[in-house]
Amino acid sequence: MIIEFVEDMNQVITAKLKLNLTDEQKSSVRDTALAYRDALNYASTIAFDNGKSSNGAKLQKLVYNNLRADFKLGAQMACNVPRQVAATFKSLLTKVKQNNEAIKKGYTKKRFKGLDEAPTYSSRTVTLNYQRDYSFKSDRQVSIGTLNGRIVVPYDGWNKHLDLIKTARRVPRHAPNIGAAKIVYQRSSKTYYLMVSLEIELPDIDPTTITRISGVDVGMRYLAVETDLSNKSAFYSGKASRHRANQYHKARRTLQRKDTRSAKRRLIALSGRERRFIADVNHQMSKEIAKPDSLIGLENLTGIRDRTKSKYAKKTVGLFNPTSKKQRRANRNKARWSFAELHSYIDYKANLVGSLATKVPAHYTSQSCPKCGHTSKGNRPNKGLMFRCECCGNELHADLVGARNIAMRTLLVRQDWTSTGSLSVSPDVSRDETKAEIMKRFSELRWSVDTSPHYTGTPVSGG
Repeated sequence: MIIEFVEDMNQVITAKLKLNLTDEQKSSVRDTALAYRDALNYASTIAFDNGKSSNGAKLQKLVYNNLRADFKLGAQMACNVPRQVAATFKSLLTKVKQNNEAIKKGYTKKRFKGLDEAPTYSSRTVTLNYQRDYSFKSDRQVSIGTLNGRIVVPYDGWNKHLDLIKTARRVPRHAPNIGAAKIVYQRSSKTYYLMVSLEIELPDIDPTTITRISGVDVGMRYLAVETDLSNKSAFYSGKASRHRANQYHKARRTLQRKDTRSAKRRLIALSGRERRFIADVNHQMSKEIAKPDSLIGLENLTGIRDRTKSKYAKKTVGLFNPTSKKQRRANRNKARWSFAELHSYIDYKANLVGSLATKVPAHYTSQSCPKCGHTSKGNRPNKGLMFRCECCGNELHADLVGARNIAMRTLLVRQDWTSTGSLSVSPDVSRDETKAEIMKRFSELRWSVDTSPHYTGTPVSGG
């Protein structure tokens, strides 16, 4: 997809505000959250029974009166419920379509079962519209609409977010735009939070001011390997993350086997902890990668899980046991691979520091020699971590080779951006002719800095 680079760019961030509720206020918020959740499940059932409809306007006509009468929701909340349910069905229908295409291409045999029955909502969340369902007051207070009327609640949060909200209230023309918010309940601390959407206007970015080009190769053994055209590299190991994830897996398995009331309570406490840990690791890595005045290249890895297979699956059918310990571990690690989340974090953090992230085709990034351009599967003996070029003998860490190829492809994107004024944020290689033309241009790229035959990166802890 080619888009014209526009002058006005906005970045949406989320401010997490802790609501300091009294017992009476917490009861009101709880009743509202439970009613909203029940309304979501009701609307989900209606949408499922009406042909799995993802049309928000159509669904609103079917459920609006009942949401107002039976669930006592306010007018705006009764409009938000069908919109949210319709968005869920639209997302699931997209996954069904993608799954059908993957099955036709032979990438997978598993059928997506997310729409075999009506989706169920279990979290206590409420979507609120600014200046209708909630509004900010002075002295760090927020007014929230509930089933029992409006309540005024003091809140706490990160000072930077608090300053942005304060500025938005006092100087609306030159401050972030406050958007919709969600009330979220954290079971472990029994605390309600208000997640506020803030739209920040970003400064204009001129391609001629970009002083740094970098490439980021993502993987499972090394979560990310970054390098720039000055040959400065950083490796982010995934060893600590895998170790922590295995600990969570063992703990869950042990508690599930016990199946006692205390074990179930412990499982609830553990739920989400691994996800939050991985998100924290990705936040730390993306903060290091998103440097100012940079154009950051990321691989376009759409459908990578369906296209790749574990090395254990290549054994003969007679010897291969799909339930073997190694296969289960490989499947588990593959399912935990959160490259898309890391890419999204790099993208929005880059925008906040005056940089940009762009996608480049991922074809042969780990098989092409950045020194002579020779491309072959034989350059990766046994698919290991060492790259050894069959043509020129260049030896280097395979992930660093991938990062260098991505950086050079990003340089080509920057050159096109400078000459044409349009930026390719997501390359379209659906046509064979287009793909062949792009790959031909990539094959002509060479790493200008003399490469070292040894590992030259700086190891960075991956959490």
